[in-house]
Amino acid sequence: MRSELAKAWELLEAGDPQGVARELRAVADGLAAGEVAPVVRKLAELVGIDELADAAGALASRPTDAGALYAYGYACIEHGLSEPAVLALREALRASAVPVKRKLFGRGGGQQVNPRQVLLELVVALEDGERHAEAVEVLQEYRAITGDWPDGYLLAHNALMDGRVGSAREVFDALPAPEDDTWAPAADRIRRTLARAAAVPPAGPTDLRGWHFTLTGGLLATRSPHGFAAGMAGRWAYLGDTYDNCRYGLERLRTVLAATGRRPTSVALLPDRGSAALGLAAAALLGLPAAPYRPGEGTADALVVAYDLNECDQDVVGALYERAPGEVLYEHATCWTDPPAVSADVTGLLVQHVVPPWAPGMRVGEDGQVERGPADDSPAAELAERIRTASAEPDEGDGEAPPDPDEALSAFAARAAATWATGSRDRIRSSGPVRSNRF
Repeated sequence: MRSELAKAWELLEAGDPQGVARELRAVADGLAAGEVAPVVRKLAELVGIDELADAAGALASRPTDAGALYAYGYACIEHGLSEPAVLALREALRASAVPVKRKLFGRGGGQQVNPRQVLLELVVALEDGERHAEAVEVLQEYRAITGDWPDGYLLAHNALMDGRVGSAREVFDALPAPEDDTWAPAADRIRRTLARAAAVPPAGPTDLRGWHFTLTGGLLATRSPHGFAAGMAGRWAYLGDTYDNCRYGLERLRTVLAATGRRPTSVALLPDRGSAALGLAAAALLGLPAAPYRPGEGTADALVVAYDLNECDQDVVGALYERAPGEVLYEHATCWTDPPAVSADVTGLLVQHVVPPWAPGMRVGEDGQVERGPADDSPAAELAERIRTASAEPDEGDGEAPPDPDEALSAFAARAAATWATGSRDRIRSSGPVRSNRF
């Protein structure tokens, strides 16, 4: 047993599948796929994924077989294990011999697998791990076996996610229109992304607001003033939210609306209590009428307000993918490690984990000990009033983050206005070239 996998085996014995997955993400690189496969097999058996367990078992018995490597790598992708998948698919690609010959090789019981398909699955695994530079490199290395669609699209997409706008534009401009209409939305997404990058070029590799707009089409209202130089780069890791934060986010939303010339005529209230509270507060502050959100019914020129789209009814969220004319979607707290199904037009802040002001939170009790406080079960209207009357002053932070005055946000939004809030609200899974620490 490799020493690097000792901790993973201990976690398996302790019955901690999530811990095993985290450990594999940390140690998989540098190991052979066949060495990791027995751990993955036991993990799959622990959580009851027979397909993955079978594929891992087959690879453990035939660790250099290209077909077994491909089948195992594919199964790993299907179940969220991108790092073990990358190991296996890299080995499968090398085992496919000379790429330029488009050689077919056996898989398992004789089924044939095309090296190009292995390459594309490898790129998917690298994307899942946000290893976009590696995805670009492997697509370029094996360009002799690639086609236009989806291969060229994947090259342009990963170049964008790695911050290489010029390379992405060169690749995309050389692509013919996709023959299969299935890829038309992907082509449109790249086209709109490149248009945003041309309209408001990101100001370097650490420009979080610039890259957020280029990649998602959304305007980021605030950057975290904590831990900027320590690896957060303007994102939050954990946030115990406050009513002041909610109010400040709405004030920054007001700044965006003014700068872009958008004038919503109403506020559409999403059904969850947090979103309804924030929506009622927005309506009061902006002097607009509020009514429940009904997909496709009277949402033109409406401001749709969400606290956290991941906590909303996902059928309702899905209806927001196609925007109504003039509709603007605001999300207060956007999860950047697990982005919601649609990208908001305006995001208040980017956070990995947020505890709303009305949820049970940690506090210091009368005895000086940290304890969990009670939830606030007040109706949405009462929570909205607390937001409306809260302070609109920004969090001062730790003093190390660059300033982010209203004037800077207004100027950025004005420059972005022509290419903002157009087209569908695509989900962008990657955090892009601006990296932040995760926990």
